[in-house]
Amino acid sequence: MKRLWRPAVLWLVCLVYTLFQGGKTSIMLLMMVSILMVYWALSSWIGLRKISGSRSLSMEGGPGGQMQAGDQVQVKLNLEHGGWAPHPFIVVRETLKRHSGSSWAFEESVIPRFRSGAQISFQTPPLERGRYTFAETECSAEDIFGLIKHSRKFDFKGEFYVLPRTVFIPYWHLTDRNSRFAGPENALSLSRRETTQINGVREYVYGDRLSRIHWNATAKTGSWKSKEFEHESLPKTVMVLDASQGSYPDPAEFELAVSTVASLLDYSARERMSIGMCTVGSRFTGFLPTDHAEGRQRMIQHLVDIKADGQGHLRDRLAGRRELFAPSTFFVLISSRADKEILETLQWAKSNQMSPYHILIGEAPQNEQVLASLRQQGLRGIVVPSLQELPVSMRGGRYV
Repeated sequence: MKRLWRPAVLWLVCLVYTLFQGGKTSIMLLMMVSILMVYWALSSWIGLRKISGSRSLSMEGGPGGQMQAGDQVQVKLNLEHGGWAPHPFIVVRETLKRHSGSSWAFEESVIPRFRSGAQISFQTPPLERGRYTFAETECSAEDIFGLIKHSRKFDFKGEFYVLPRTVFIPYWHLTDRNSRFAGPENALSLSRRETTQINGVREYVYGDRLSRIHWNATAKTGSWKSKEFEHESLPKTVMVLDASQGSYPDPAEFELAVSTVASLLDYSARERMSIGMCTVGSRFTGFLPTDHAEGRQRMIQHLVDIKADGQGHLRDRLAGRRELFAPSTFFVLISSRADKEILETLQWAKSNQMSPYHILIGEAPQNEQVLASLRQQGLRGIVVPSLQELPVSMRGGRYV
């Protein structure tokens, strides 16, 4: 009964006062404090032992718990108290932890009702990409005089993940049969000609020929629609995400790189491309090229909690993974660097009969020596300054 030492001291003081002072006033005071001692004893004995609860989440991403960066979560916490609650209010503290170590705390006081408990609802701020878990819910309460404090923790399991931001990419010039980025030696083998078999209807893209317009769909929907034709097979594509520790001085650039990879995965799903991915962080993780939805889902899940914590030379870490980099493969390197190490990595890909392609995150490089080396080697790439400009860059915004 450690919580009762303050009321006990108060009762002893009143008892001593009554013994030495006497009189009706002292006796009445002792009786009042004695009655309050009964209340404090009950409060200390009951405490928060009879409280139970549950947590429910309502996510903007819909069923399945899949959310995209920028979404919010509605949290409902139900507290039930069986019987009489000796506390005028209960303070509830919730902590939401992200995989990176950052956290967000919510605190609110509620008044418990007799045999009905209380309900708390709150909304998280817009969440960034990552895996989130709820820490133990902490409840604390005091008696009406503030002399006895009770606390209890509940472990309501709650975990969800937030996918990277994505943007719709209507066209990627790398997959066009007239693209010069594949190199003249592979232009014929890397062509992806359209067949005469109509596969469906898509949104109109500026530059579509008049013969591609689907007039019936346009008339029914009121917006321009184009015919979508089946394509011949396209060589495999492997995206390499540079997750080195010193590659991204600004964390926002790494988030942009991850969003670029996720957006290209969405594009490959629509175009039924065979695409793979590898991330070069603290450990190397590779996914073989596939055109199945399950394979792409595993890649997306891997991007949820990846960090820029890799070390070592990029080319050396890729050289030992021959199974991912077959000849004639599109080698797409996503990085915020355009230095000598990146140049050597692209040259390594070209020497292994792959078609290197660099997606530079951030501003265009200012190093003229590196640019001259890229032009001399016939290497090409684009610059992506922001996620909103990614669709425009994918149409062929070269930096070389």
